[in-house]
Amino acid sequence: MASPNVLEFTTDNWQSEVVGSNIPVLVDFWAPWCGPCRALSPTIDKVADQFAGKVKVGKVNVDENGDLAAQYGINTIPRLMVFKGSERPVQTINGTMNEAAMTQMLNGVL
Repeated sequence: MASPNVLEFTTDNWQSEVVGSNIPVLVDFWAPWCGPCRALSPTIDKVADQFAGKVKVGKVNVDENGDLAAQYGINTIPRLMVFKGSERPVQTINGTMNEAAMTQMLNGVL
């Protein structure tokens, strides 16, 4: 079951939710047909719950938001990016990562 702390980022809300956020934002670029993306989803949910109020966590469906995927050069998924009040990510991770590594990464940007 998806966490209520995981937001859906789209072209329409990208500026306000990600770029203009006053807290760090973890973005998961994914697609429903991507097996590794689905495998990463429970970890994203756990981290979103753990960092609620400190880090905004959300997903971008690359099939529905191709312009965002193109803007950030997303050619493989899953791809995680951390933003901190800018259009440029401060961290980029290609592929999956475990909960401990994701927690460590997010603690590093707080």
